[in-house]
Amino acid sequence: MVSDPMVNDFNLNAMNYFEAVARLGGVTKAAEELRVSPSAVSQQIRQLEQQFGVRLFRREKRRLLLTLDGERLFQTTTQAFRMMRDVRSAIQRQRENRHFNIRVSPSFAVRWLGPRVKAFLDHCPDWDLRIDAAPNFSDFETEVVDLDLRYGEGQWSGLHTECMVHDVVLPMCSPDYLATLRAASNDPIGQLRAARLIDSVKTHYRWDFWLAQRGVMGERMIYPLRFDRSSMALQLAVDGGGVVLESSTLALNELESGALVPLSTAFEAIRFPAYWIACPARHTNRRIVRIFSDWMRSEGRLHDARAAALITRLGCRIRDETGPQVPGAQFIGPLPE
Repeated sequence: MVSDPMVNDFNLNAMNYFEAVARLGGVTKAAEELRVSPSAVSQQIRQLEQQFGVRLFRREKRRLLLTLDGERLFQTTTQAFRMMRDVRSAIQRQRENRHFNIRVSPSFAVRWLGPRVKAFLDHCPDWDLRIDAAPNFSDFETEVVDLDLRYGEGQWSGLHTECMVHDVVLPMCSPDYLATLRAASNDPIGQLRAARLIDSVKTHYRWDFWLAQRGVMGERMIYPLRFDRSSMALQLAVDGGGVVLESSTLALNELESGALVPLSTAFEAIRFPAYWIACPARHTNRRIVRIFSDWMRSEGRLHDARAAALITRLGCRIRDETGPQVPGAQFIGPLPE
């Protein structure tokens, strides 16, 4: 790269002194702002005038006024130094502001993470947080994302993963809808055959798999409702639209309030590791990733204990799922006492 000799000739320090004198209207005020002596300012102005070969200031009745050449130089330098000051301030603000970007599945973001965000911000008040609630996983090589909170089995090639929250899945419906089913049959299997089933198509456990495991399939099964958002499927169940096989993690408030109830205590609830932190291993060296992981670990333990206690209180047994569908069952702890 070839440097411009004219640019190299510029005395930027003298330009800075000149701009301050012209802007503030005097050498003394400029010296105070620059934190130097008035004689140092005057010397820089003289050097600049010698370099340009023109007078930049003239004295008139003890006032220091710009000459025509000085005015032309001031208009350029004041704009340039203002732009540099603005850039410096922007760089400092960016350095001082700490950003944390995560991506999380929409239903988990709204129903689980959202109510806990304030607690995290209270824990880390100096961080700027961006949550991207999207179903697609991050491409860490092309996107500015610190980590994902992913739903699934935890096996994503090339990424560091750790389970943060377990799930307990069971059939649920509104109390009124359950009363309607019980009026049709006293048998839980018969109730299922009479029920309108709400299918969450992106969940780990769907009706086809769950029913086949229990030998409940039959020609009278009504299976008309499919949703790609758990929050929509759960809301329909709350509204009395049918029976949903869904996450107690996402429906914990509805189960605690009684807006949703287990279809039958005859059916075991399935517990498995479901929500994971996923990111490149190098991201774990970032302080905010470690802080968030520690916070999630703590919140996840509290949630798991709360969910297990609730499901047990509702009369359902919890079975820790193992096998090829749900790897990582060794991470599931015993039910709390």
